[in-house]
Amino acid sequence: MALTPLPRIVFEPLVRAALLEDLGRAGDLTTDAIVPPDATATMVLAARQPGVIAGLAVAALAFELIDPRTEVTIINADGSGVSAGDIIASVRGPARALLTAERMALNLLCHLSGIATQTAAIVDTVRGHKAKIVCTRKTTPGLRALEKYAVRAGGGGNHRFGLDDALLIKDNHIAIAGGIRTAIERARAAAGHMVKIEVEVDTLEQLDMALATGVDAVLLDNMSIEQLTRAVAMVGGRAITEASGRVTVQTAPAIAATGVDLISVGWITHSAPILDIGMDMAGG
Repeated sequence: MALTPLPRIVFEPLVRAALLEDLGRAGDLTTDAIVPPDATATMVLAARQPGVIAGLAVAALAFELIDPRTEVTIINADGSGVSAGDIIASVRGPARALLTAERMALNLLCHLSGIATQTAAIVDTVRGHKAKIVCTRKTTPGLRALEKYAVRAGGGGNHRFGLDDALLIKDNHIAIAGGIRTAIERARAAAGHMVKIEVEVDTLEQLDMALATGVDAVLLDNMSIEQLTRAVAMVGGRAITEASGRVTVQTAPAIAATGVDLISVGWITHSAPILDIGMDMAGG
């Protein structure tokens, strides 16, 4: 499936705010002092380690907002796998703009490409199974739309974007409500006809109660492989099954083999290391 571009209206305010933070009150003192205003340059963005690219439109906008005369030519688009040394894009235009926007463009590009790279790594481990790797709401405040886009660039899928997407009944909701049945009944009474209900269960007994009450999806939290296998059989296609809790690249294949529909992974957004990408003079 083709990767749908993220609309500019979504990320432009984020890029503007990041540039304003960097420019402060007086702008780029170093570049403005050293580089003549009429100087032009062509530079390349190059991968310094293998990975998957995400965030090129965001990086390009950083250069454009500093000076609209800059031109970015993409060589390896978002979702592309690259090797160390591969050129991702070239940037041409006023030299001051290139140097002033460089760090902010790279900060976002490296961060998002790191998420895409880590997502692709775990997606690859479950290939051949129906299970889809999805992210969570464990994202950097203000960057959720970008980070979830990076997950898609890495071949994963998205869970909720926010609290208003669906009803996800967690353990604390159940505890305060006094039980799964009460929590689900209250959720169903409040939900609109287009809103789905998912409930988190820790045991097969809780799963049985959730299925008896009726839900659209069940979150099978921190269950063993044996429990997950039994849970999938119990559900029997009556609801979407989602496994979560301490999922790693090493454990994902066995989890996928149980037949679950989704595997949610928080660390692909909250703990992914950056992908090292640098900007250098073309031909340098």
